[in-house]
Amino acid sequence: MATILVIDDDPAMRRLILRVLRAGGHVLLEAENGHVGMARMTDAKPDLIITDILMPQKEGIETIREVLDRSPGTKIIAISGGGGSQNLMFLDMAKTFGAHAALAKPFRPDELIATVARVLAAS
Repeated sequence: MATILVIDDDPAMRRLILRVLRAGGHVLLEAENGHVGMARMTDAKPDLIITDILMPQKEGIETIREVLDRSPGTKIIAISGGGGSQNLMFLDMAKTFGAHAALAKPFRPDELIATVARVLAAS
C-alpha cells in the first residue's frame, strides 16, 4: 500500500484514476493543479505522484522538477493527452526531467495499474 497523489486539472480524469487505484488499497489524494499538489505533497509526503503535464497555473514539468528538488525519492508518473505527436514530446520531456514513467491519455485501467505497480516496485 502506498500514498499516491493525483494532480490533474480535469476532475473527471482525477476521479477515473482514483477509482481505478482504489482497489489497490492505496491512500489516495488529489489536487487540481501543481500549486495545490505541492501543498498536498508537503503535508502528506506521498510515495508516488501522478501528474498531468498540461495544466493551468503550474504545469507538470515545473511540478516534476519541484517535487524532485524537495523530495528526490518520490516516484512520479507523468500523464498527458495534449495533442497528438506533441503529447509524446511532452511525455519524453517529463522523463528527461525525472518522471519514472509516462502514460499517454487515454490509457486503459490495466495500463495504469501495471505502471503504478512497476514504478512502486522499483524503489
